[in-house]
Amino acid sequence: MTIFEKYLSVWIALAMVAGIILGNVAPGLVSAIAVAEVASVNLVVAVLIWAMVYPMMVGVDPRSLRDVARQPRGLMITLVVNWLIKPFTMAALAVLFFQYLFAPWIQPEDAMQYIAGLILLGAAPCTAMVFVWSQLTRGDETYTLLQVSVNDLIMVIAFAPIVAFLLGVTDVVVPWSTLVLSVLLFIALPLAAGLITRWRLRTPAKIEAFQARMKPYSVMGLIVTVMILFGLQGQVIVSKPFVIVLIAVPIILQSYSIFAVAYAAAFALKVPHRIAAPCALIGTSNFFELAVAVAISLFGLNSGAALATVVGVLVEVPVMLTLVAFANRTRARFTP
Repeated sequence: MTIFEKYLSVWIALAMVAGIILGNVAPGLVSAIAVAEVASVNLVVAVLIWAMVYPMMVGVDPRSLRDVARQPRGLMITLVVNWLIKPFTMAALAVLFFQYLFAPWIQPEDAMQYIAGLILLGAAPCTAMVFVWSQLTRGDETYTLLQVSVNDLIMVIAFAPIVAFLLGVTDVVVPWSTLVLSVLLFIALPLAAGLITRWRLRTPAKIEAFQARMKPYSVMGLIVTVMILFGLQGQVIVSKPFVIVLIAVPIILQSYSIFAVAYAAAFALKVPHRIAAPCALIGTSNFFELAVAVAISLFGLNSGAALATVVGVLVEVPVMLTLVAFANRTRARFTP
């Protein structure tokens, strides 16, 4: 393990602190990064995520796709958790905390906004960062690509109806530009680059050596991404720390609960760890670009709903790293 991998949690913690400081000390620099955005996708962050995803895509073997049908259980767990469990449990937790448990500290109108934001997060399973978490758990690259691709196809059909049902609104407009751009940036382009690189390297030994050389840069990309994300919200974190903590509570509880359900189901069904870990992590993380875009379009840029989706961004990386560590420590318990 490189020094970046060995002390990853330390670097992430330092990146979070550095990002908050940067957001308050150099707001002009952060604003310059923030405006580099197309269809609610920040291009600076997109480049960094692309750099993280690309090494894993080099490991995707198109010839292995025919073997995916022999392992349908991992895909079924992902779909059931993402679309039949996660949106509804997130809505239930949001109502529990903000209409009852946190009611003494939150105004009713603010509470409804936070609930809406959490519902949007719960209905938008992750696309880009899943490849990073899969790589950190030594996941099956080809199977992870299939899981994410199928998930995105369902999201095109199911996201708006689920959100409309849970929010009780009828004018949910899916930001297709955000969806299309995200799929292009985080799946299509890195996959094409990975396949070209794989073709040029040709032998498995050279492919593995290339991925090993690229891994430190991938981890560095994750650290810089965290710093930028926290920098973009540095002033909000300092100005509203109590609200941030309150919103984070149900998100954290949901994340660990969803992971536990998916991971336990994979273990019970004897899904190999290279498939089980990514399938549990896909349901745990969120497609925050989509959630933020819809929150802004429905409720406004400065709404509580938009703030709740942003808190989801801040919470995700630290939580996901703890789950990655847990998955790696429990690898030996799964059937080889």
